[in-house]
Amino acid sequence: TTASPSPNPTHDTHPSPSAVKTITLLPPSASLAPSFRSQSLFTSTILNTTNYYRTAHNATSLTYNTTLAAFASSHAASTSCTLTHSASSPYGENLAIGCSDVQGCVELWGDERDRYNFRRAGFDKETGHFTQLVWKGTREVGCGRQWCGEETRWFLVCAYWPRGNVMGRFGEEVQGRVD
Repeated sequence: TTASPSPNPTHDTHPSPSAVKTITLLPPSASLAPSFRSQSLFTSTILNTTNYYRTAHNATSLTYNTTLAAFASSHAASTSCTLTHSASSPYGENLAIGCSDVQGCVELWGDERDRYNFRRAGFDKETGHFTQLVWKGTREVGCGRQWCGEETRWFLVCAYWPRGNVMGRFGEEVQGRVD
């Protein structure tokens, strides 16, 4: 199930681009996966899974940015485990809650590609995680997570720079599969 705040997309007419953010809601899972508990495994899983999708869509690999990670971690810790995007963030952002492991969260975002219409490129709240994930202009990612208890499990926040999902730029920034 995907939940999304009411987007107010803008057009690429301003010096600093505005983007639409989306969130994913997953059923709870009874996992304390090592990929959430170990920082090095968390970071490598984020990069490996993200870059798998980016390579498949002709986008360069992202690097991990600790400033973005600190921002994402702070946001994850401050939301009381609610799927709420950070206010006035300069970053692109993907949120997920209830994942059993990190790879599963990123794959849910990436697998939205099966619903994306590459012939009519544009924003859709059902595929906004995917388009941010493979946005060609994005170069860095940093993520944070918060344990939200037995009922909710893990809350994952990833921040991206430069941000994606800029209205009017989807055709050039989101490529079809090349693999």
